[in-house]
Amino acid sequence: MTDRFVLDLLGVMAYGELSAFERLSSDARFSPSLRDRAVLGRMAVTEFGNFELVAERLSGLGQDVEAAMLPFQPSIDAFHERTRPADWYESIMKAYVIDTISADFYRSVSQFLDPATAQLVQQIQDSAPTSDGLQERLRQMLDDDPRLASRLALWGRRLVGEALSQAQRVSIEGAALPGADAFRAELMAALTRNHSLRMSQLGLTA
Repeated sequence: MTDRFVLDLLGVMAYGELSAFERLSSDARFSPSLRDRAVLGRMAVTEFGNFELVAERLSGLGQDVEAAMLPFQPSIDAFHERTRPADWYESIMKAYVIDTISADFYRSVSQFLDPATAQLVQQIQDSAPTSDGLQERLRQMLDDDPRLASRLALWGRRLVGEALSQAQRVSIEGAALPGADAFRAELMAALTRNHSLRMSQLGLTA
């Protein structure tokens, strides 16, 4: 896409990774076991490593990293404030939903990026294979307490609505490009479809 879109995408990625690090580090305190705390701690470390990779790319393009992130700080902070988990179970569901939708989103838009930026997106996806582990943990939680199903299904629906709104705001930067409206509509449909499939695999209604 356009250079401006690439810089904005890197800016939102950088702040998204930094805020994910902060969120996961905080959520780890409420883990029911040391094993679970270690899992979230490991994820938080990965997110910070991803932030550093994106920051390095921005610097290499002659951009100030903080300046690139600042335009996206209010909306991302507001998103996390609106989707503050009530407990450990909701924290795990949020981590899973955001991780998988973000991965789908960045994979979709990477086809329009320059090779170096597309490679960075792929590197970040390859370095963070967290979704399978989160899905397994969610299944275990639901098996241990089936009463969680209705609450987590409702929470998942709220999360995906908020996440799709965020993705829409990011993708709107490409509106001036030919076919951007059609691509954006197709992207939103694909994100929704993939999320519904993942919820079905957990036995939850999307």
